[in-house]
Amino acid sequence: MAGRTTESWSGRAAFILASIGAAVGLGNIWKFPYTLGNSGGSAFVLIYVLAMLLIATPIMLSEMVIGRHARMSAPSAMKKVALENGTSGWWQAVGWMGQLVQLLVLSFYSVIAGWTMAYLFKSISGGLHGLSPAEIGSDFDAFLHDPSWMILWHFLFTALTVFVVSRGVRIGLERVVRVLMPGLFVMLVGLVVYAAVNFEFVAATQYLFSADLSKITPGVVLAAVGQAFFSVNVGVGAVLTYTAYLPREVNLMQSAVAVAIGDTLIALLAGLAIFPIVFTYGLNPSEGPGLIFVTLSTAFAAMPGGNIISAAFFLMLLFAALTSSISMLETTTARASEISWLSRPKAATLIGACTFLLGLVTVLSFSKWEFVYPLGNFATFADKTPFDLIDYLVSNILMPLGGMLYALFAGWFVARKTLVYELDVGDGMLFRFWLLLTRVVAPVAVAAVFVYNLS
Repeated sequence: MAGRTTESWSGRAAFILASIGAAVGLGNIWKFPYTLGNSGGSAFVLIYVLAMLLIATPIMLSEMVIGRHARMSAPSAMKKVALENGTSGWWQAVGWMGQLVQLLVLSFYSVIAGWTMAYLFKSISGGLHGLSPAEIGSDFDAFLHDPSWMILWHFLFTALTVFVVSRGVRIGLERVVRVLMPGLFVMLVGLVVYAAVNFEFVAATQYLFSADLSKITPGVVLAAVGQAFFSVNVGVGAVLTYTAYLPREVNLMQSAVAVAIGDTLIALLAGLAIFPIVFTYGLNPSEGPGLIFVTLSTAFAAMPGGNIISAAFFLMLLFAALTSSISMLETTTARASEISWLSRPKAATLIGACTFLLGLVTVLSFSKWEFVYPLGNFATFADKTPFDLIDYLVSNILMPLGGMLYALFAGWFVARKTLVYELDVGDGMLFRFWLLLTRVVAPVAVAAVFVYNLS
């Protein structure tokens, strides 16, 4: 079996910044605010916060306990802890499933993050300034249908991610997140202040936070649970891998709560930055990714100083995308670098090359394969391109399944003394409450989301 890692964070602050960075991604910027506004406002926030504390955080702690105890990559850690506790080494399959998820997600995530780099360049160069809404929509459509440009930006983003991860934890990951995460937060707060002064801030806050209990349905509750689960990036071994580098003196429970709070705060700030602009210009808040690249670009093109605001916005998005992508590549690189003859730079480069090639499936799904439906004979997949199928597999099957299994493994198969020692909270009421959440509440809730998403 592979040996323990010699990499480490310098301390709690670096770990929390990196973990928040791993959790915060492009989805936080558009999906969470839109889901919040359309699902009951502050009532949804309450359900989301409860789901974050009672479901997502216990699963996050499950990964943390395993990661710091074993100090290995996810597959190796699961095998080691399983054998220590007298159960099957086949539990390592959960870790390997997470490796597959990270490869699949990074392959299409770097393509979409490449769009962010392209639009940052367009903003700085003034390429969007003065264009009509129709022209901006046509420009985005033309970009998606030009594989050569998509591949270029996909390559550049992948190369940047590989460079950071190949440098190691302290020199690469930690130095980057210490710059990017404060930078992202400062730019986000600046955009919120700018939006509050210049745009329909009151309308945005009403949309986001006015409680509408009539919108709270079982489907909305499950949506809040699912959003909380996916938001903190659990179930794929990324949290486990980052915690494997964590010094023993850092309290896991405090760190997990800090990550959950930081992730939620950034998602709420994103809504306060984006939706005042959306309502001022009468735009559609339900555009999804188009909200970023078409809808908001239309507003930036029309407003005074739009080039500067647009550049700041897409730079912020790039920071969010990069902190997420390095966590995905790090998770798989950690396992590959356990092979004695494969150095970290070689492992990162090899895996980066694989995800780049796999990402070409996503590139072509927006152009040459946009009307290719591999499983079109099945009703559920009738209109799904190759990219849609990958996204469906990851989001609806593999990630929820991974989250359930990590919670069940930590709650039922890891020795109580190991859990108490790693959590460092004593064998009292707080520990027993976490154990109940981990053994029963979190797995059942994620299973409900799993079934709901497949129905």
